[in-house]
Amino acid sequence: MAYPQHLLGEGETIAFEMKPHWRALVWPIILLLLVVFGASFLGTWLFGSLGGFIGAVGGWIVVAIAVILFFGWVLRPFLNWLTSQYVFTNRRIITRKGFIAKKGRDMPLSKVNNVEFEVPLMGRILNYGRLVVESASTDGDLVIDDVPDVEHIQREVYRLHEEDDERRRRRSSQLGGDPVPPSDGT
Repeated sequence: MAYPQHLLGEGETIAFEMKPHWRALVWPIILLLLVVFGASFLGTWLFGSLGGFIGAVGGWIVVAIAVILFFGWVLRPFLNWLTSQYVFTNRRIITRKGFIAKKGRDMPLSKVNNVEFEVPLMGRILNYGRLVVESASTDGDLVIDDVPDVEHIQREVYRLHEEDDERRRRRSSQLGGDPVPPSDGT
C-alpha cells in the first residue's frame, strides 16, 4: 500500500518506500506449518486413542492452544510486517507500524548527522540489514530493522540529505538570508 499523498508537505515528494525484508515472514510460516501439523496430529491421536468425552475435550484443548499460538506467533508477526512502512521523501524519513494501534516516527533530513548499516551473516546471504540514522535532535537515533538492500538505502539517504541541504541553501539565499552552511554529515 502506497503512502498517502495528502500526508506529505507542500513540495514534498516520495523518493522511495518499502516494507521490511520478506525474511521477517520465514519464522511465522515455519511456525504456521508446525502449529497446523502438530494440532492435526495431536487432535487425531487424542480422538483416535482416547475417544469419548476425554478425547473430545483433549481435542478441543489442542484446538484452543493451536488458535492461541496461531494468533500470537503467526498472525501478529504477519500483521506487523504487513503494516510496517518505511518512506523516504525529499525532506524526511517516515516510519509507520501498527494494525490497530499505530506507531510512527518522522525524522527531517536536515537533522540527519550520520547513517550507518549493520548486516548480519544471514543478511549478507538474503540482502537485508539494519539501518541506523543518527539524529541531531534529542529524540535519538532512528533504527530500522530488516531493511532490504541496506547498503543501497544508506547511500540513497545520504544523497537525499545532500539534496535537502542544497534545497535549503537555495531557498535561504533566495529569501535574502544568510546561506545555510553545507552539512559535513557528521
